[in-house]
Amino acid sequence: MPLAEVEISQRRGKPALPAQPVDLRAALRPLAFTGLLAGVIGLFLLELMIGSVAIPLRDILTLLIGDEPSQAAWATILYELRLPRAITACVGGAAFGAAGLQLQTLFRNPLAGPWALGITAGAQLGVALVVVTGSVVGSAFLEQVAFLSNLGLVAGAGLGAALVLAVIASVSRRVSTITLLIVGLMLGFLANGLVSVVLHFTNETQGAVFASWNDGSFAGVHWDHFPVLLPMLLVGIVAALLLVKPLNALLLGEHYAATLGLSVGQARMMALTSAVLLAAPVTAYCGPILFIGLIVPHLCRGLFNTSDHRILMPAVLLMGSVLALGADLFVHLPWERHFLHLNAVNALLGAPVVIWVILRNKHMRSFAV
Repeated sequence: MPLAEVEISQRRGKPALPAQPVDLRAALRPLAFTGLLAGVIGLFLLELMIGSVAIPLRDILTLLIGDEPSQAAWATILYELRLPRAITACVGGAAFGAAGLQLQTLFRNPLAGPWALGITAGAQLGVALVVVTGSVVGSAFLEQVAFLSNLGLVAGAGLGAALVLAVIASVSRRVSTITLLIVGLMLGFLANGLVSVVLHFTNETQGAVFASWNDGSFAGVHWDHFPVLLPMLLVGIVAALLLVKPLNALLLGEHYAATLGLSVGQARMMALTSAVLLAAPVTAYCGPILFIGLIVPHLCRGLFNTSDHRILMPAVLLMGSVLALGADLFVHLPWERHFLHLNAVNALLGAPVVIWVILRNKHMRSFAV
């Protein structure tokens, strides 16, 4: 409180009020959101510009508005390769970020995420079963019904992810945080073992394609995949945004949330469904993408200094896009005679964050921010 105001207050016989501390990070939140949005836009453009063939920004903007670039070959590179990859990385990173935030809140577990809980492995198993079915039906038939084939991949991934998530949800109330993580990891190992068995029933070509898909990459998505991928992600993201108030209530505990009039069972089911809608389609088309869904919520909590989902949910959407675009850009830099896997870069980013979370939550008894 300014000195002059204190003196005036004392003259009037009123006690001077103590100065209120200023939350600097809260005041800078609009700037942080602006920075994340600028990061998404900047990295998206860099994804389109950088690669084995560099395309100037002027030509990128020219192509995006529908005009002819300086070199005709650049149009093919942009539209057929880089633009689908950049869009997939952007929406896929956002989807994993939102899924991870919901899972960490629902299970009150700071290490919950699509990969750590075995959900990604369940989706892998579903995709493997669809690949085997395609091997039995015949690739010629699948080529004639490409849309149904795409839908089948997503349905298989969604079913596998949902089954694993159902098991996790059923045991989460009866076990500790650490035990839940162990159960999730064991389910993941079990699913991966079943994948290996299932792949014995595929032909050599399809087995090689699945092995390449299993490495995880945003580069395998094409325009004919978007009619299935994007609507499902849109529904999942809208559901996640609508769940911010129920998720805030669940932070205080299910009993307290129920006293506020929240239908806890319905809220949990909606959040779990949203998480599956976000994680399964991306896994179906891109393969298992590790760590993004786990680390993004923690980075946003640290950056914005809050547990309020009204702030965190839009933040994880932007932060997830930034990390996914950044990792994919690093993978596709014009390395000389070398090839990097996306999940190798994700591990370099994610492992230190996981170690920090474990050290910060030494006892791991409850969800702590």
